Amino acid sequence: MEMHLQPLAHACFVTGAPFVEGDRVASFLVRVGAALEIVRYDVLEQHAAGFTPEGFVACRWVQAFKPRRAGENPDRALKLTAESLFVTLADPTTDPTPENTRLVQFLALMLERKRLLRPRGRSADGERIRYEHAKSKAIFEVPAGELTPEFFVAVQEQLSVLVGGPKGAAGEAGTAGAAGAAPEAPAAEPTTGGETDRASMRAATT
Repeated sequence: MEMHLQPLAHACFVTGAPFVEGDRVASFLVRVGAALEIVRYDVLEQHAAGFTPEGFVACRWVQAFKPRRAGENPDRALKLTAESLFVTLADPTTDPTPENTRLVQFLALMLERKRLLRPRGRSADGERIRYEHAKSKAIFEVPAGELTPEFFVAVQEQLSVLVGGPKGAAGEAGTAGAAGAAPEAPAAEPTTGGETDRASMRAATT
C-alpha cells in the first residue's frame, strides 16, 4: 500500500507563519466537500489542539520540519507507505487519537503478515501488543482492541481516504490518490483480545 500525498506546506495553515527547520508540524489528511476532495493541512503543533478542520479526518501525525535540500527528489517526499505510516503513527510523540489507534492496529497486522513487524508479546498490563520493527529493531506498543464489524467499516473508510476510493457516485479518488484500492474489510463477528483478534485482523489484510 502506497499513498501519494500533497507536499508539506511551507507555512502554518492557522497562523500563516513560515515553518523553520526543527518546528514540530502536525499534518491532517481530511476528506471534504461533496466531491470528496482529499486536503492536507499542516499546522504548528502548538496550534493543533484547537484546529478542527471540516470534513472526515483520516489521520494526523507530527513531524519535525526540514526544508527540502537542493537536488532532493520531490516525488519521494510525497510517498507514504504502510510501513512509514505505521512508524509515524505509532511513535509515542504522536497523539493516540481514536482514528490513529484504529489505523495503527490495522497496519500492525498487515505489516506482521509481511514480516516487517515481529510480535514480541504483551505489555506488563496486557493492554498493548509489543512489536519489533524488522529494519530499525525499535519496539512499538499497539493497543489491543476489540474487533467488531464497526471497526472494519471505520478503518476501511480511513483507508479509502488515504489510498483512494472507487470512482462513481462516491466521487473521484482525490488529491491523495492511490496506487491501489483499500482492502475490503470482511464482515467480522465481534471478538475479544488475544490471538483470536489478531487472526481475524490478519484475514482482513489478505
